[in-house]
Order: sequence, then structure tokens, then C-alpha cells
Amino acid sequence: MTKIDLNSDLGESFGRYSLGKDKEIIQLVTSVNIACGFHAGDPDVMAKTVALAEAAGVGVGAHPGYPDLQGFGRRKMLLHPTEVEHLVTYQVGALQAFTSSKKLHHVKPHGALYNMAAKDYDLSLAICRAIKAVDPDLPIYALAGSKTVQAAETVGIRCAQEVFGDRNYLPDGNLVPRSEANAVITDPAEVAAHVIEMVKNQSVTAIDGSTVPLQADSICVHGDNAAALAIVANLRETLQNNKIALHAF
Repeated sequence: MTKIDLNSDLGESFGRYSLGKDKEIIQLVTSVNIACGFHAGDPDVMAKTVALAEAAGVGVGAHPGYPDLQGFGRRKMLLHPTEVEHLVTYQVGALQAFTSSKKLHHVKPHGALYNMAAKDYDLSLAICRAIKAVDPDLPIYALAGSKTVQAAETVGIRCAQEVFGDRNYLPDGNLVPRSEANAVITDPAEVAAHVIEMVKNQSVTAIDGSTVPLQADSICVHGDNAAALAIVANLRETLQNNKIALHAF
């Protein structure tokens, strides 16, 4: 039977501002990526989200991003690779401290950091070195077929190649930028069909109709998508109906 990891980006509330249906989504996924305070989240949100994830028995991952609360970490920042290495080390270490075992399941970069690293080998190397410095056993979740996958192999850490159920793809295998109208998919049925194609065919149909080969180890659904809960619930059922088992990477 085919197995796949289903992950979601959570813990993105901040202070009095609440974002996403974390408690409900955690019950439906196999791993979560928790904001570490730089693009979203705060110490209280981090502690609460880790506790919810541990209680549900899902993999707890760190979701480090650029220091950009106002822009939700989705704005590009031009930092030296050493700066990136240190800010990732800082955030991963911070979230790890909230876990009961003082051990994380994985690390997944967030937003602009994730997307820039997918095309930038040196930036990816910095992220992977940071992860290895905290825990050499920690895998990174990286965009399937990206420079980050190559960097993980070079640095010597494990890598889960990730696909996105709620995002459209460019012909080069990168995600359609969020500035474009067709970047995000919000219809649960459309997301499910998109994912089944990627998991069964190990490829995705890009926005120009071309077929892009990819490896699917983990599926992401963004927790801040307004339809996230409906999407995850329908996707979980569709995967199981297609005899695809959900299992943490």
C-alpha cells in the first residue's frame, strides 16, 4: 500500500490575533510545521501548539522563516547565508525546547525563505547546515526536485520531498507566486484531485498543461487557507478511499 505524510503549517497566531483552526486540523494530519516566532507565533502559541500536536501523536516540526511578522514571512529578504544559518538555528532550537522529548520530527522552512532556497543552492546549504548543527538526525521538508533537495544530500541530512495540495505549479516545478490570481486552490475537491495525481503519477500538471515529474513524500495544506479544515478533511478521506495510507515521514 502507498504511504504518504500529510502536513500542515500551524501555530501562526500571534498575541491576541488568532489564525487557523489548529486544534481541528491537528487531528487530521500526520505532521505539523509550527511557526517559531519570526514570521508568526509567539512563545505562548508555540507551547500550546506543540502540546496539541504531542497529544495527538503527530510529528512536530519547526517552521523557521524570515524575521518579518508584518509580511508573514512571505516577503523576500536578502540576507547573507551565515545570517540565514544562524536565524534557522535559533528558531529550530527555540521550538525544540518546547517539546517534551527535546527532540523534533523535522524542519520545514517557511514562505519566502522556503521558495528562495528552492532556487538558491547556497541559501539551501545554509539552512541544511543549521538543521544539522541542532540535530543531524532531523530531516528537512523541501520542495520536490528543488535545490534544497540537492543541498540536503550534500550536507548529509535526510529530506522529505514535499508537494502542495492547495497550490498550482509552474512548468519548472516551482510554485505559482502568490501574487498571481491562480496561485492558491481553495476548492476541496480540486485539491484532492490535484494530490491524487501527484501521489499516483509522481508528477503534476503545470498551469500551461505540461507534465512535471516529481517525488511526493509529503503533502502540505496551508493552515492559513480559509478552507483549510474542509480541504484537509476531504483530502484525508479521498486518500484513504484510494488506498493511500497516511503515515508521518
